Amino acid sequence: MAIITLTSDIGQQDYLVGAIKGQLLQINPENSLIDITHQLPPFNYPQAAYICRNAIWNFPAFTFHIIMVNLFEKKPCQLLLAFHKDQYILCADNGLLTMILEGKPQMVIGLEMDKTSIKNTLYCTRVFGAAIDDVVNGKPLLNIGEPDVPVIEKNHLRPTQGEDWIEGQIIFIDHFENVVVNITHDVFEEQRRGRSFRIVFKRDEAIDKVSETYADVQEGEKLALFNSAGYLEIAINKGNAAGLFGLQGFLEQSQNSYLQNRLFYQTVKVYFE
Repeated sequence: MAIITLTSDIGQQDYLVGAIKGQLLQINPENSLIDITHQLPPFNYPQAAYICRNAIWNFPAFTFHIIMVNLFEKKPCQLLLAFHKDQYILCADNGLLTMILEGKPQMVIGLEMDKTSIKNTLYCTRVFGAAIDDVVNGKPLLNIGEPDVPVIEKNHLRPTQGEDWIEGQIIFIDHFENVVVNITHDVFEEQRRGRSFRIVFKRDEAIDKVSETYADVQEGEKLALFNSAGYLEIAINKGNAAGLFGLQGFLEQSQNSYLQNRLFYQTVKVYFE
């Protein structure tokens, strides 16, 4: 039996998520299928990487993680099976893998795709499922596909830094409209060096301390804390920070002037004094 997690940008409106599970159970009815989310926004690599990265490492060793995000951004020539830190990751060759891992995987296998088959979501599911079944049945990874294939690489979204500041991007807005910024606690403390600080966003909004819980401030007041994944979070106790302050998730496609103007609402800056 394999533990298989499923993450996608498919949504829940149609039959596809159920059909994906059906295909995997046809291959092995004993597979244990666990949904991470199917509500990832299309084409948002930073958010997908954040969600996948912080879910994957909480699972038992040798779990299989199928990630169906931007499967068809380009015509697929291969699918990927990666093994890294005792976890298996199966995804498209679109750069997301290196963003999730914040680097290259320890091992990556190119999964061959039948040239005569229609390359749709369920076909990709069958390729992933067959590879998982091979691994579970003891087939060596090197015999499942082409080892050490070159893959598309994308760098994960990093905050920019100066001597006395860090500027981070909003990578996720959760169900409560709390705002997650790509500044980790380790990076924050390394740059802080014991100094006082101001967390600034949307012109004149500022926070000068880090809370441990939402209840550390009065109801309706803003706060900053580091969430369970270790990332900076801007929130309002019993309120919705994103909606109140007009904050938005970061968009990589920021070439035109309109999107450049929106960057003001997608970034958070920390000043050290």
